Amino acid sequence: MISVVIISKDEPSLDETLTDVTRQLASLNEPGEIVVIDASSGRLDDIRKRHEPAVRWVDFQQPPGVRVSIPHQRNAGVREAAGDIIVFTDAGCRPRPEWLERLVAPLHADENITAGVSQDLDGKVQYELPPEPAGGTTYLRESPTLNFAFRRAAFDAVGGFDQSFQYGSDVDFSWRLNDAGYRIRRVPDAIIQHDYGASRRQRRRAYMYGKARVRLYRKHRSRRGQMFRNDPIMIVYPLFLLGLPLTLVFPFYPLLLLIPAWRNRSQGVVRVLVDHLWFGAGVLAELAGR
Repeated sequence: MISVVIISKDEPSLDETLTDVTRQLASLNEPGEIVVIDASSGRLDDIRKRHEPAVRWVDFQQPPGVRVSIPHQRNAGVREAAGDIIVFTDAGCRPRPEWLERLVAPLHADENITAGVSQDLDGKVQYELPPEPAGGTTYLRESPTLNFAFRRAAFDAVGGFDQSFQYGSDVDFSWRLNDAGYRIRRVPDAIIQHDYGASRRQRRRAYMYGKARVRLYRKHRSRRGQMFRNDPIMIVYPLFLLGLPLTLVFPFYPLLLLIPAWRNRSQGVVRVLVDHLWFGAGVLAELAGR
């Protein structure tokens, strides 16, 4: 059985996501369910009613003192799910045709974990590290969980999501899966599109993920030696920001950004540079204890 788990909090775009996922799940020749873990305190009841009884809705109570409950909701979703195969996507995601079938197909063979490709509404790929080839397939060192599927045994083997993280729990989950011997199979034609929001929201997200990245390396100390090779923006952009006072002596110092600008020209130069600079600011803020 396949359980599609969707977490939500005050996101009206959940309505379209449920319509798309319900249609794709019905097209599969196997049993399945959709479980929504919603922390909206009843504010999305109109959407809930429209999708009953096809969707099982769980009202999630945010724990006291917890500002961001993403890992808590994901863990709750797996506990509520009846399936052996769990699929994660998020409110507001719009799956492309045959997304679900393609994402779970390797799990019916010999894989334990799969990750699809996430795009913005313009079709540009978001947040994906270079895959690592292994024979005729490719695997990922880490993956976000808005387009992700796994066997329950893999989840149980690592104890689910670390609820001490506000942001970055998906990366921590990926790293622990890899450390436990599991591989994340990349499925390039399992595509979802997502509205990543206006520039202000993207900047805040980049900043918070920069802070989270520091916390990740504090927890996963063994990965620090590979940081420059696997995670160069963790080093390059904070150092660039620290060096900005050099502009008073070397006016051409900011032109160093032309190097990453050229490398990321296909992804939108301004957006990538702004996001990475805010990420670097988040790294420095966390290191400074702010």
